Amino acid sequence: MNRNKLYIFLFAACVLGYIWVAVASDRNLLNEADFGMCLFKRVTNIPCPSCGSTRSVIALINGDFSQALMWNPFGLVLLFFMIITPFWILGDIFLGKSTLFDFYKRSEKFLRQPLIAGMAFLIVLANWIWTIYKGI
Repeated sequence: MNRNKLYIFLFAACVLGYIWVAVASDRNLLNEADFGMCLFKRVTNIPCPSCGSTRSVIALINGDFSQALMWNPFGLVLLFFMIITPFWILGDIFLGKSTLFDFYKRSEKFLRQPLIAGMAFLIVLANWIWTIYKGI
């Protein structure tokens, strides 16, 4: 993937994320028993590792850090990237740099190391077990 395609993809993902969080913030939607769009959960009736991330982001926006962690700790990372990524992209575009693209390439190389990939897998697995245990 080249720089421009990555930046377009990430920027579009952030915009869609903002729209989804705005729609999901509607109290009527949050109170529905079958909240969410997780196809995995709808098919298997088992939450995926990211189930609860939207509710976690909404809790963070509302200042409820502990509830955000209970919904899904990945929401913290998600909100951080949703906030920082568009500014990083715009900074690179205006300054004519590729710092985000370079970071992406270094991160991808780092995560391909067997030990790091294994630890990342265990973190996702532990979060998934926690999500299933909580009964989200």
